[in-house]
Amino acid sequence: MSESQVQWQHILPEIGAEEIERLAPSRTLRIGVYSGSPTSFVSGPQGEKAGIAWELGHRLGRWLDVPVMEVQFTRVAEIVEALTRSEVDFTFTNATARRASIVAFTEPLLSLELGYLVRSSGDVISSDRIDQPGVCVGVSEGSSSQIALGKAFKHARVIPVESLGMAARMLKDGRLHAFATNKGILNELADTVGGSRVLDDRWGLEHMAIAVPKGREAGLPLLNLYAQAVRCNGVLSGAIRRSGLRGVFGT
Repeated sequence: MSESQVQWQHILPEIGAEEIERLAPSRTLRIGVYSGSPTSFVSGPQGEKAGIAWELGHRLGRWLDVPVMEVQFTRVAEIVEALTRSEVDFTFTNATARRASIVAFTEPLLSLELGYLVRSSGDVISSDRIDQPGVCVGVSEGSSSQIALGKAFKHARVIPVESLGMAARMLKDGRLHAFATNKGILNELADTVGGSRVLDDRWGLEHMAIAVPKGREAGLPLLNLYAQAVRCNGVLSGAIRRSGLRGVFGT
C-alpha cells in the first residue's frame, strides 16, 4: 500500500483494482474544471491552485492511488458534455434534475445561494427590479441559471455568455445590467469588476455534488463514502476556505 493510501485508511477502505476500474477506468483520474469558480478551479497571485472540484479530485486520486489529470474548460456546460462522452471522470457541480438525467451524482455536499451581481451605478438596486423591460441579465452559456431564469423572467432579457471573463467585460462596458449565478462565482467577479456588488437576497439554491459519467453508477456507493469522509474530516471545509468560496448556505 502506498503512502497516499495509508493517509486515508483510517477513514476509507483500501481500494482494489475493481474499484479503480469503476471510477478511473484509464488508470488516470481525469478531473474536469473551469477557471474563475471557487467550486471548480481558481488560482492565487503566486500561482497557487485551489477550488472544490480541483481539490476533491486530487484527493480522490490519492485515495485511488492513480495519477490525476486536470482537463480545463471554459464553462461548466462543457464539462457536463465531456462527462456524457466519458472524456472526463470527475467534477463537482450543481446537481439539477436535468443534469441527473445525463450524468450520475453523489448526494449533495453543500448548497450555494444563487444571486445577482449588478453595477452599483446602474438602475438595478434589488432583485425585485431585475425582471423589467430593457434589463439584460447575463448567465453562463448552457448553465442551469440560463434554463431557470429563461423560464422565470417575463420581461428581462437573458444573455448567454461564453466565459466568466467575458461576463466581467460586459458588466464593465454596460452590455449587461446584471449577471446571475451562484454567489461563490459572483463574489469572485465582484473582486474584478469595479463598482459592482452582489445583491443580498437570493433567487434560489444550487445543490453541489460530485458528478461522474452515466454507466458508472456501481462506483457511487464508494463516492458517497468518500463524500461523507471529506465532510467529516475537515477536507471539505478546508477546500472551501482555500478556494475563498463565499455564499455557502449549508453543508
